[in-house]
Amino acid sequence: MFKVRFAPSPTGIPHIGNTRTALFNYLFARAKSGEFILRIEDTDQKRIIKGAEEAILEILSWLGIEHDGKIAHQSERLDIYKKYKDELLSKGVAYEKDGAVWIKVPKERVFEWTDGVGNKKIKFKGADVEDFVILKSDGYPTYHLANVVDDHLMEITDVIRGEEWISSTPKHIFLYESFGWSLPKFSHLPVILGPDRSKLSKRHGAKSVLYFRDQGYLKEALLNFMALLGWNPGEDREIMDLKTMIDLFDIKDINTGNPIFDIKKLEWMNGEYLRKTKDPELKNLLLKFDPKIALIQNFEKYIPLAKTRMRTLSDFKALIKNEIPNSLTDNQKKLAKALEQSYKNLSQWSAIPISTATISVQKDLGTSMKDVYTVLTGKPYGLPFSEKLEIQGKSGTISQLEKVLKK
Repeated sequence: MFKVRFAPSPTGIPHIGNTRTALFNYLFARAKSGEFILRIEDTDQKRIIKGAEEAILEILSWLGIEHDGKIAHQSERLDIYKKYKDELLSKGVAYEKDGAVWIKVPKERVFEWTDGVGNKKIKFKGADVEDFVILKSDGYPTYHLANVVDDHLMEITDVIRGEEWISSTPKHIFLYESFGWSLPKFSHLPVILGPDRSKLSKRHGAKSVLYFRDQGYLKEALLNFMALLGWNPGEDREIMDLKTMIDLFDIKDINTGNPIFDIKKLEWMNGEYLRKTKDPELKNLLLKFDPKIALIQNFEKYIPLAKTRMRTLSDFKALIKNEIPNSLTDNQKKLAKALEQSYKNLSQWSAIPISTATISVQKDLGTSMKDVYTVLTGKPYGLPFSEKLEIQGKSGTISQLEKVLKK
């Protein structure tokens, strides 16, 4: 059976790049009917951030990346690591220095493996790999020892992680060999870059999935977007649900080139998912995102209009909300007065007569549609005005124009 793991450290809340690693491990496991294990690597006690582990669990739960089996905390397994440290000391592979235990790397060795990403052979000369600590003076293991021991004991068959761990892989291979254990298959994912092709940082959007959730992005869009950061499912596919991703996923289809984080693409993709969402479901999503939306009169009637223009859930309020412009030109003032009078004279308040009356006034005064939107909504653009005004109601529309003229 194939078995993989996601092993975050609670020294921070995972950003979208770390979460992509979890997603690829999950897709790999589900595609092969294998297991996906979550392991909390909390041996660096001094750097642990309060609430980080809870955030990790919340991210995976919200996205629907379900792990199998029990979550292991490395801090609860110290006796296990000490046992294997003693074994390496007894074999003469490890030595003590400055209260810590070190591994002596044979400088004549060549460490090599065929990586699962790109199927490329990677080699390191032992002379280029420094001796390294496996147990610190505080009694806690380093990443190298705890990671290898846990992967072996948990029967991890495939280690899928970021390419920043490539330089550590020779150390891990030597530990596996020193214990006499079989190696897992190593696959190192390309690092996500910002638009300027530098390493993804917070200024580029290297934020937590929870941040994007709170900005109004849908989990389906985030999963889809993250999956395409380095993976090519073929046939120019872009919009895919989780089941389709699982059906198509193969580690060999991950590109060796570094993907670019493009927030505009994420916005576009989220908009596509919003448009595919049925109105009653979108209503529930909006209310969950912002319960105060329920206070907007007839808000659910705006949903069919707004969803065609929304990129995120947070756009809904901005699209339907009216503002009072700071100032109006003389022509805009004339337009507002003329529209107010024309609307008062309308015997039927529905989209077609509203549109006819509005365009008639606009053309008579020689103003633009930008002027119309400005006096009606306070913005030079917006939802189709006649449908919006119909939902807003005659009294609400006239009241808005009176406020505009008063200011």
